[in-house]
Amino acid sequence: MQATDTVLMIEPIAFGYNAQTAENNYFQVEQKDSDIQQKALAEFNHFVEKLRSKGIQVITIKDTLEPHSPDSIFPNNWVSFHSDGKAVLYPMFAPNRRVERRADVLETLKSKGFEITEVDDFSQFEQQDKFLEGTGSMIFDHDHKIAYGSVSLRLDEGLFRKFCDKYGFTPVVFHSFQNVGGERLPIYHTNVMMCVADQFVVICLDCIDDEMEREKVQEVIKSTEKELIEISEDQMQQFAGNMLQVRNSEGKTFLVMSETAYKSLTPEQISAIEKYSEIIFSDLNTIETNGGGSARCMLAEVFLPKK
Repeated sequence: MQATDTVLMIEPIAFGYNAQTAENNYFQVEQKDSDIQQKALAEFNHFVEKLRSKGIQVITIKDTLEPHSPDSIFPNNWVSFHSDGKAVLYPMFAPNRRVERRADVLETLKSKGFEITEVDDFSQFEQQDKFLEGTGSMIFDHDHKIAYGSVSLRLDEGLFRKFCDKYGFTPVVFHSFQNVGGERLPIYHTNVMMCVADQFVVICLDCIDDEMEREKVQEVIKSTEKELIEISEDQMQQFAGNMLQVRNSEGKTFLVMSETAYKSLTPEQISAIEKYSEIIFSDLNTIETNGGGSARCMLAEVFLPKK
C-alpha cells in the first residue's frame, strides 16, 4: 500500500539552523530571532492537530536536549519502518544529525503495538563517507516496488542500488539540480523535487538537466499509469515537491504539504491533485526557513504490522 495511516513525528525541543547541513542544503536561511524554537514548536503542534483532526494517527515523541540535534524534527532521514516488520537506520551526511538515531523511538513504537522484527543498520557506511538519507533521498513507489533516487552527497548511488537490491526495489537513478547564485548545484534530497502518491506523481522535471535521464524518469512514471503533475523550479523552491500522501483510519487519502507549497500551486495543479486526494496544508515557515525541509521531511511513515 502506498499511503500509511500512521506517522511518527519528533517534537522539537531545541530546533534551529544547522550550519553542518547548510553546506549543501540551499533551502536553509538562518534567522537570528531568539524565539525560533518557540515558533517551530507552535508550527509543529498546529500541524499535528491538523493531521489528527482528519483521522490520521500521529505518534509524537519529544526530542532530547542532550545530545543537541537541531534537525531532529526531520526523522524520515534516519529511519524507515516497513510492512515486513523491519526498521532501517540510515547513514547521515551531517555528524550532528547522527545522534538523532534513538533506540527509545523504536521502543515507543513497540509499546504502541507495532511489531519490529529486525533493525537493519546501514549507518556503518558513514565511516566510508557514503550516505543514504532515508526517504529524504529515496522516493518509494510501494505498489510497483520502484525507488527513485537523485544522486547527491546524501544519496550514494552504490549504496542506493545496494538498498534496492536488498529490499526488492527497482532503482531509478538520476541527477537533479537547482539554481543557486547563478550555478546549477545538486538538489540535496530527492523528496524536495518529487512526490509519489497512489495515483499520481508530483515532480519538477525542469530540475533534471540531462534529457535522457528526464525522459527515463517520465517513462517509468508513465509505466505505472500514474498521472504526472509537473511543478516548476520556482514552485519546487517553495517546497511544492515536498509532499506526502497519507490516509486516515477509514482509508481516505490526503496530500500533506506546507502553506508555502500550497500557495505556490496553480488552480489547475490543485484541482489535478484534488481529483485523487484532499489537501492538508499547514504554516511551517519557521521550520522551512531555518531547517530547509518542509512537511514531508517531518513525517516518518509507519508501515509496521500491528501485534
